[in-house]
Amino acid sequence: MNTLTIDNTANYPSEMITPKIIERVKAAVYDSIAVLGMLVLAYYVISFFRIESILVKQMVMVGIFVLYDPIATSFLGGTIGHYIMGIRVKRATNTEKNISLPLALVRFLIKALLGVISLFTISGNQKSMAIHDMAVNSIVVYR
Repeated sequence: MNTLTIDNTANYPSEMITPKIIERVKAAVYDSIAVLGMLVLAYYVISFFRIESILVKQMVMVGIFVLYDPIATSFLGGTIGHYIMGIRVKRATNTEKNISLPLALVRFLIKALLGVISLFTISGNQKSMAIHDMAVNSIVVYR
């Protein structure tokens, strides 16, 4: 009988040094500043064009907050905070490739729902994977 097993260690050199909690927290702080800046900029753009629709305003604001991390992570390998800290989010099975947009969105949603709880799981394993990384089989590495 064949059984399906998921190997999170494929193509993962055991000697690879991964960022610890402090680097990831600093990246999150930089990202918070970046998102705040984008929200302020969006507010001024909306005001400049005199857009009155509450629905449009809410969609823009929620869109920035929810899509910034997944889009940056899937297309660029990381957010502004990741780039400042010199770290990237990659596939655990192939650290040369970024994770897909759907996986990046799931990763972000889990991270947003669990908040600081995710940080506690980073130090609990050799690869410094947070629970949101484990869920989508991603890993944060130095670039």
